[in-house]
Amino acid sequence: MARDGSRCGLAFEVLDPAPVGVAVTSGPEHRLLYTNAMYRSQFGERPRGIPLEKAFAEFTQKRYGRLFDQVYETGEPVVLTAAPSSMADHEQGEERYFTSSLSRVSLAPDVHGVLVVTTEVTEQINATQELRAIADERSRILRRYESLMRVSAEIIWVTGAEGEVIEPSPSWQRVTGQPWEEFRGQGWQEMLHPDDREPTMRAWWQAVHGGADIWERVYRLRTADGCYRHFRAQAVPIRDNGRIVEWVGTCTDIEQQVRDRRRQQVLDRATAATADLTSLPDMLGALADVIVPELADGCGVHLVTDLTSIRQVGVPFVVERLATAARTGLRRLPPYSEEHLPADNALVRAVQQRRPLLKIFPSGSPPGNLAPAEFQAWLVANDANSLLTLPVVVDGAVPAVVSAVTCGDRPPIGWDDIELLAEIFDHAHDALSNAIRFQRAQQVALALQHSLLAEPPTLPDLEITARYRASPSAAEVGGDWYDSFVLPDGVTVVAIGDVAGHDLGAAVTMSQLRNMLRALAMDRCEPPGEILTRLNLAMESLSGDVTATCALARVEKVDGGHQVHFAVAGHPPPLLVTADGGSYFLNGAVSPLLGFRHERPCVSEVLPLPPRSTLLMYTDGLVERSGEHLDLGLERLRTLAGSLAGEPIDAFCDNLLSGLPTTGLDDIAVIALRLPAET
Repeated sequence: MARDGSRCGLAFEVLDPAPVGVAVTSGPEHRLLYTNAMYRSQFGERPRGIPLEKAFAEFTQKRYGRLFDQVYETGEPVVLTAAPSSMADHEQGEERYFTSSLSRVSLAPDVHGVLVVTTEVTEQINATQELRAIADERSRILRRYESLMRVSAEIIWVTGAEGEVIEPSPSWQRVTGQPWEEFRGQGWQEMLHPDDREPTMRAWWQAVHGGADIWERVYRLRTADGCYRHFRAQAVPIRDNGRIVEWVGTCTDIEQQVRDRRRQQVLDRATAATADLTSLPDMLGALADVIVPELADGCGVHLVTDLTSIRQVGVPFVVERLATAARTGLRRLPPYSEEHLPADNALVRAVQQRRPLLKIFPSGSPPGNLAPAEFQAWLVANDANSLLTLPVVVDGAVPAVVSAVTCGDRPPIGWDDIELLAEIFDHAHDALSNAIRFQRAQQVALALQHSLLAEPPTLPDLEITARYRASPSAAEVGGDWYDSFVLPDGVTVVAIGDVAGHDLGAAVTMSQLRNMLRALAMDRCEPPGEILTRLNLAMESLSGDVTATCALARVEKVDGGHQVHFAVAGHPPPLLVTADGGSYFLNGAVSPLLGFRHERPCVSEVLPLPPRSTLLMYTDGLVERSGEHLDLGLERLRTLAGSLAGEPIDAFCDNLLSGLPTTGLDDIAVIALRLPAET
């Protein structure tokens, strides 16, 4: 700003409605900065930015020039009462009288000027009441002007003593688009964000009725483009003899400051959340809890378990959901799920293109194939309006994909949010890189493990689903296994087992044992106990001392329904869950574990299977916890499984894996078979 104040940024517009003439000059040359409408009607239009002697020519220099110098130099105000004035803009020889006051004002640090307040008293020269009113108005104008020096803002507004807007504000209308008819009184509060309206008004009325010296508040204001931005509002009271007569306020846009502060807070939270974690799933889960609710209403993290399948036409893309988060009031999806996705799914495209994909849609109406099936249903149920699919790139690979969702009235995810999300994962890159090395070793082991396990058959009347979860604490293959196949007599077989050990040798033995069991079962359609007896004898041909557990079941059709013919050798008992949520273990047909000579053959038992019931077989990693009796883990499984009886069989298995407090020290395998509803 120039030393003479010629570029002063003060908001003189608040002086426009004054019922008296107002002019402001700047510097020792008294350059004319401003005149209001009343002043121009009194003395005519005058060019701004030139010295007073040129603006008003000989008249001002001759009669008032020295008074301006005196007020400017001494700071003492001067009042001229009923002074005559003969102006060129009026009729020749017409004598008019004006009462005026001159006061020195500060325009900026070390920059001063003169404030002139004048009114015509040609017909009221002797009216003392008018003189008093002019003095009061001069005092108010001066106090308002001095108050404006305390704040700097983009919006200026004025309210009465009771806190209701009493004067138009062109700057308010320019920023918000709200006209004076809607702005006046308490109409301004309609432009506040709904979440900020009530607390802001409560604080404002407390300040007005409590006579505060200054009022400050940060709130979101709807601008003319329909978006909300953060503003800092400030207001000071104008007092007359100690009594508040009005309030002068300002609003300053601080949106960028808020965004910068929010960005740093989110990054700090993300850093703190992952500081002590080493596991990739744990890290991504912690970051999901940072993303919600700060940036989104819901979040899911999917681990890319098969990095090569997307290159093969027709091969489903396999991902595991390993973490979820949802804001208060929304149902949280189970943290674990295994998904086989088609190539045109948005998540697959994000991995292929290695860039974020943002989809905005009407609330509760996401386009099809936008997300994995269960997640897609969640979007509909929670009135989602946008979904961001963000691939996490670590050391050139995409080990995970983050899905962030906004719901209901919350604005859709914007590009600022996307940049912040990308920055969160960039900051966590080194920690994720260390974790991914271990994760890759686990993926190799897991791929080997899955290659040794067969996919359950697809049957017209039975549903069969299997799940395998490797121990997150070891990068080795294990001995847990499952199998399902159809015998020559048309009977469906399900089996599960566990070979002692947690290394490559255990995995090799597991594969041999599973293949031997399948061959023995296919050779003779006999009771499961007899098959396990022959398997125990065949294990003597394996090198080394091998011990294993196994549960084997034949699901047989009978008149009016199905029955299960089963045998258990040292393995946790199968669990039967009925359609109405009843659940109980099949504790019969128990024999010792395999790998030792048995004095007696393994026994079998036959039980009926109710319609729509689910037969569950599992390994001990699902129920065992160190220092706890096995019965407690079995009871937790029975209770949870009963509560999930109505879920689809895939969700039934996923919720068991995510809903039970496992130790993470052992592999887990489960296989579930669901019966049809009988006709």
